[in-house]
Amino acid sequence: MPRAVVSEKEQRIIAGYIDNLWLERGLARPTLDAYRTDLEHLAGWLATRNARLFGASRADLMEHLGWRINKGYQARSTARLLSCLRGFYRHALRQNLIAQDPTLDIALPKMGRPLPKALSEADVEALLAAPDVEDSLGLRDRCMLEVLYACGLRVSELTGLRLDQLNLRQGVVRVTGKGSKERLVPLGEEALSWIERYLREGRAALLGGQAGDVVFPSRRGTEMTRQTFWYRIKLHARQAGIRGTLSPHTMRHAFATHLLNHGADLRVVQMLLGHSDLSTTQIYTHVARQRLRDLHASHHPRG
Repeated sequence: MPRAVVSEKEQRIIAGYIDNLWLERGLARPTLDAYRTDLEHLAGWLATRNARLFGASRADLMEHLGWRINKGYQARSTARLLSCLRGFYRHALRQNLIAQDPTLDIALPKMGRPLPKALSEADVEALLAAPDVEDSLGLRDRCMLEVLYACGLRVSELTGLRLDQLNLRQGVVRVTGKGSKERLVPLGEEALSWIERYLREGRAALLGGQAGDVVFPSRRGTEMTRQTFWYRIKLHARQAGIRGTLSPHTMRHAFATHLLNHGADLRVVQMLLGHSDLSTTQIYTHVARQRLRDLHASHHPRG
């Protein structure tokens, strides 16, 4: 991607658009950062063709989308870019910065809906048992995995968890998800017992005498990054002998799929996951149906 070349005016308008998104739609900071990066990258690409963001035509944008396809960008990231551009140019139109919206009549790229890959219940048990709980780091990791599987949290929700979000007496965790939306999620007896043990035996050693309210600090006593925890998941998966493809959402997918496999209502799963739209949750029904088909094929005499 070309180095971004953004004029002061463009920087000012981009910043205004991002602030507007935060105020009106309450988008999460990672989403806003991705939108800002998309706009700056497009500005850099246009600059190599002696064009600017506010002078871009529909043909310029179509050429850029074609360039992305040739470079191997995924359809999902291109769809996010186009969604960002539509909002940006509508914002510019309202500000009388352009006379015509160049994104009109540009269709979103077609995207399949890949089924999330979920671990089997046996694999989950093996993964949960992998950390060495006699070590403070291992105890922390075991507790994090238990909470992740019990609550279906996003990794960022887990690593950012604060003490005041835990209610051990009621056995629930208060989670702030996408769009700053809060939800209460039950912990379950197993996860609750691990949290109590970890808070009693492991957390203080990780903090090293420092004050802090993060539930799962790094070995330096600060909030753990998503990348660090993702590395820890892969480490424990290797120790557990799990060879399948993992993703940062692996345990979240397992949480949803296993609930549905055991008869949970789809709308309950939607609320627990923090999905604003039921259609986002419905993809897990396909995973559950596929699991049932596989079981039928493996065990039924006429499968």
